Amino acid sequence: ILGSKSLKNFCVTWIIVCIALGVILPCQLLLRNPDQSAVIERSNNSLDMIEMSGFICGYISCVFYLGSRFPQLYKNYRRRSTEGTSYLLFALAMMGNCTYGLSLVLKMPATESFRTLYFLHHLPWLIGSFGVLFLDIFVSFSWFRYG
Repeated sequence: ILGSKSLKNFCVTWIIVCIALGVILPCQLLLRNPDQSAVIERSNNSLDMIEMSGFICGYISCVFYLGSRFPQLYKNYRRRSTEGTSYLLFALAMMGNCTYGLSLVLKMPATESFRTLYFLHHLPWLIGSFGVLFLDIFVSFSWFRYG
C-alpha cells in the first residue's frame, strides 16, 4: 500500500506529529495558569482531568481525521484518476462535516466571555469537521478533473 518513499516519509512524519500532539497538549493543559485564563469553576478536580482527556482525544481524533484524506488525494493525483473512488461517500461526508461544524458554530453562547471559552473547548472538533470539509473539496476537484 505504501509504495512511494515520499508517502512513507509523510506517514512517518504524520505519526510523529500525532505523538508530539499527544505529549505537548497534555503538558500545556497541565501547566496552564487558571488565574490567567477564564475557566469554569469546578467543585471536583476529577472533572478537570476528564475534560483534559476529552481535549486530548479531540485533538488526536482531529489529526487522524484530517490525515485520512491525504492517501486518497495522493492516490488520485498519482494515478490521474478517481476510478474506484465513491464520490457519494465524500459528498455525504462533506454534508455531515458541514452540518456538524455549523451545529457547533450556531450553538455558541451569546455573551462574548462564554463564546471564547466555548470556541476553545470545541476547537478540535471545529478543526476536524471544517478541515476535512476543506480537504474533501480537493477530492471533489480531483473527481471533476479526473473522473
